[in-house]
This record gives sequence, C-alpha cells and structure tokens, in this order.
Amino acid sequence: MHTLRIIGAIFVKDLRLEWRHRETLASMCVFGLLVVFLFNFAFESAREMTLRLLPGLLWIAFAFAGILGFNRSFAAERENASLEGLALAPIDPGAIYVGKMLANLLFLAIAEVVIVFAASLWYNFSFLPILGRFVLVAFLGTLGYVAVGTVFGAVAANTRMREVMLPVLQFPVAVPAFIAAIEATTGALRGEPLAVYGSWINLLVAFCIIFLVLSYLLFEYVLEE
Repeated sequence: MHTLRIIGAIFVKDLRLEWRHRETLASMCVFGLLVVFLFNFAFESAREMTLRLLPGLLWIAFAFAGILGFNRSFAAERENASLEGLALAPIDPGAIYVGKMLANLLFLAIAEVVIVFAASLWYNFSFLPILGRFVLVAFLGTLGYVAVGTVFGAVAANTRMREVMLPVLQFPVAVPAFIAAIEATTGALRGEPLAVYGSWINLLVAFCIIFLVLSYLLFEYVLEE
C-alpha cells in the first residue's frame, strides 16, 4: 500500500506540473503533427500506398514525440537536484520508476490520439472498423517504448548531452518493439485476422514484461549513478 501511494504521488505530481506549464504535451503533439503533415506531401494518398506507409509513419511520429516527453520527464528533478533527494528517500526506487512511467504513458497516449486523428483526416483513412485491434497494438507498442524510454530518460538526465544521449541509448534497445509494432499495425490496418500477426503481438507482450520488470528492479542503480 505504501508503494502504491508513492507511485500515485509521483504520477499526480507530474500531471500537476504539466497542467501548470503545458510544455511537454504541447510540444509532443505539435512535433507529431508536423511529421504526419510533412509525410502527407511526400507520398501519394492512394489507399494501397496508405496501407503500406501509414504504420511506419505513425510509429515514427510516436517515437519522436516520445523523445520530447522522455527528455522532459526528469527535467524538474534535474534542475532542482531532486533526483538526489529521491535516491536518499526511504522509498522503493522502483515505485519512482512506475510513477514516472505511467505519467509518460499517459502523455504519449494523448499525443498519439491527436496524431492518429490527424492522420485519419490527411490520409483519408478510417480507423473505426479496426479500432479495437489497432488500440491493442498501439497500447502494447507504446507501453514497451515508454518502459525503455523512462529508464533511459533517467540515465540521460545525468549526462551533459542529454538531448543527444537519450535517442542514442534508447533506440537500439527499442528496435524490436518498433519492428513488432509496425508489423502488427500493418496487419491491423489491413483488416487481417488476429492470428496472422499474433506472433508480433506476443513479441510486444514479452518485450513489455521483460523491460518493465528489469527497469523496476534496476532503477535503484540508475538513481545512484
């Protein structure tokens, strides 16, 4: 119960900070919309071309929107030396990770809704017929990406070139999640049966479990560094 209170306190604190400044979520949404908007002019809008390019386009937009969020995730703690205070506090370091991860997950999910809505308008593609399967794939892919991005955001926060180090550190690790998410999203958008791309969903589930558990257990050492 104590751990849940810590998780809730950190989660609510991040929400209050974002509500007060409205910087992170706005920049994530604007950057994601810019990616979708520019790609709209670069490629044809034929349906077959849309089905081929849209999964990769969406996850590129999600990835770069997430980078902005992860960079800002530990900004307040870094500027006020709060990371050292959290490391010294008599609380489970894993609870700090979970609270931060949930806040990042919420922010990126909101940005993804905005990006998907814009993509449906600009590419004239309706997500409603396959909404359930698409949401499942997007949730698993986003959860895996956020699980990796949050822990590497904490690592990069202690470096000088944090804006450069974060993508360098996290993208190689997140590649399996992106590949599985793009393949599963392609199957979902094409309306294929779940069994056709079920192996990619299983890979996403395994990726989420592995990195959530590892990050929870190892976050204590991240704070110490």
